[in-house]
Amino acid sequence: MRILVFFDLPVARKSDRKQYAKFRKYLLNDGYDMIQYSVYCRICNGNDGMQKYLERLNRNLPPKGSVRVLTITDKQYARMKLLVGLPTPTEKKLNSTQLSLF
Repeated sequence: MRILVFFDLPVARKSDRKQYAKFRKYLLNDGYDMIQYSVYCRICNGNDGMQKYLERLNRNLPPKGSVRVLTITDKQYARMKLLVGLPTPTEKKLNSTQLSLF
């Protein structure tokens, strides 16, 4: 399973930029990889793992802006087409078969 997070946060004020940076830092520290600006993805191990990360995401939402989440299977994610540009370095180095369990 994968969690895709899409967000559009205000950055007009200094306090808004601080909230943006805090949310982005949370995503990176929680294991999300940036696919595009404001689009982050995380691999989860099944529905239980997905629910755990969705609850953590809900606890760390910024007060303003728009945040959306989409959960998809690895098979659905693999069908995504890159139309322009190159895959990010994190996309090249990790796929779902390389998920390690601790």
